[in-house]
Amino acid sequence: MTKHLIIGLGNPGRDYANNRHNVGFMAVDRLAKTHNTAFTRRQGKALVTTVRLGEEQVVLAKPQTFMNLSGEAVQSLVKFYDVPLADLLICFDDIDLPTGAIRLRPEGGSAGQNGMKSIIAALGTQGFPRLRLGVGRPPGRMDAAAYVLQDFKGFDADVIDATLDKAVQAIETFVKDGIVTAMNRFNGSADGATDD
Repeated sequence: MTKHLIIGLGNPGRDYANNRHNVGFMAVDRLAKTHNTAFTRRQGKALVTTVRLGEEQVVLAKPQTFMNLSGEAVQSLVKFYDVPLADLLICFDDIDLPTGAIRLRPEGGSAGQNGMKSIIAALGTQGFPRLRLGVGRPPGRMDAAAYVLQDFKGFDADVIDATLDKAVQAIETFVKDGIVTAMNRFNGSADGATDD
């Protein structure tokens, strides 16, 4: 019975709850809700809950550090639960993917995302699976940092709502059948390329 660790990235607090930057939180929230649980326990610098997926005991976590310090929470969670990095999945927002697109990868760089930079530095490796959730590029000359702190609105909010259901299916597939099957099913193309 492997214990998987699924971590969504975001910023804590009500002001950030619907930001593009918090789509990682939204994904694990949707998974928790699907399995009739909620984030009521604290473990170190994160809120956690557990769900059963088939035979698997799965820990879901939301770091309560701010995004750029995510590595502190992730490192202590990996150590506490003694989870192999192959059974860790980080869910995060990616401005290089169109809103609604999802991409699973077995490893890779940070894609410029500060939470991922922090995690890679804290773990000392890029060798762990991740689920990138597209939030689209900022319009015109808008600063990316300002853009990701905006809420999803209108059409984008509807697209993300559907995407979160797809993300739940992708996470469940990752846990039950592994990263390769999940990539084949949800990436559209299974080239196995890593993000940079």
